[in-house]
Amino acid sequence: MLYPTLRTLLFQLDPETAHDWTLRFLRQTFNSPLGKLGGLLPGSQPSAKRRVMGLDFPNPVGLAAGLDKNGECIAAWEAFGFGFIEIGTVTPRPQPGNPKPRMFRLPQAQALINRLGFNNKGVDYLVEQVRRSGYRGILGINIGKNADTPVERAVDDYLIGLQKVYPWASYVTVNISSPNTPGLRDLQYGAALDRLLEALKTEQQRLASQYGRQVPLALKIAPDLAEEDVVTVAQALVRHEIEAVIATNTTFSRSGVEGLPSAQESGGLSGAPLHTRSTAVVRQLADVLAGKLPIIAVGGICSGADAAAKIAAGASLVQIYTGFIYRGPALICEAVAALR
Repeated sequence: MLYPTLRTLLFQLDPETAHDWTLRFLRQTFNSPLGKLGGLLPGSQPSAKRRVMGLDFPNPVGLAAGLDKNGECIAAWEAFGFGFIEIGTVTPRPQPGNPKPRMFRLPQAQALINRLGFNNKGVDYLVEQVRRSGYRGILGINIGKNADTPVERAVDDYLIGLQKVYPWASYVTVNISSPNTPGLRDLQYGAALDRLLEALKTEQQRLASQYGRQVPLALKIAPDLAEEDVVTVAQALVRHEIEAVIATNTTFSRSGVEGLPSAQESGGLSGAPLHTRSTAVVRQLADVLAGKLPIIAVGGICSGADAAAKIAAGASLVQIYTGFIYRGPALICEAVAALR
């Protein structure tokens, strides 16, 4: 297979350099006339249809947010066979993110640690990329707050993001669970969560009237919530009639990577070591929600069996990121096959 050879070469580079180079290559190649004609990746998108959030997904395996923050490579993700694509996290204004180095590989554990900090070119740039792409599949757009926006004014940033992306999104994900923006995870609790969800739901209804269609909202939560907090979040989602929950983001935990090079670096851990904890959160959500809204599972999916475990725990759809970096496009077909 081509990808293992390519991965060996990419893994000789600094992780963020390899990431940037790959996105540049995909953007230039798949936005070319040859890429648009589908001449680079013959073959069809694997099919295993699902209807979730009132949307028709060609298959239940999606690209997780974070890999393409600015929406620059949509044509490539479509060609690889993803059933849906989530871009972002995007903030109202461009921001550089945290100081480098800020991304670290743990290949012995099929894991990554990142403390990128919502580095992106801003929501207006992302919207322009979506407009140019002409993509007609299921597109999630993941929104966040700028790092210099005080937490007590975070709602303002999320409302700006929702307003800007609403006409272009199939669904909108509200990211309040990244570990790399100070204070962000505080929005997962109590009155702060209620205020945010109430404001977003009110604005969603206004936008639905304006545009003649209702774009579903999904909330992305952390794997590090205590069990009682997972229950509280689930109850808030039902109370505010949010359409989906995404479980989970990266983790502060270093369980499973103790003693490995770079394991001491700060930031969110993703990949295989996250699988067990993320799946446990999915299972708990499924128990509490009892089918009232769907769960999109992400975290540690590195094989078809991993994807199947998420569905067995109660998820309706899955997303991959770190597993895709380690396995490449073959993981998509393997996961779809395991979910048929």
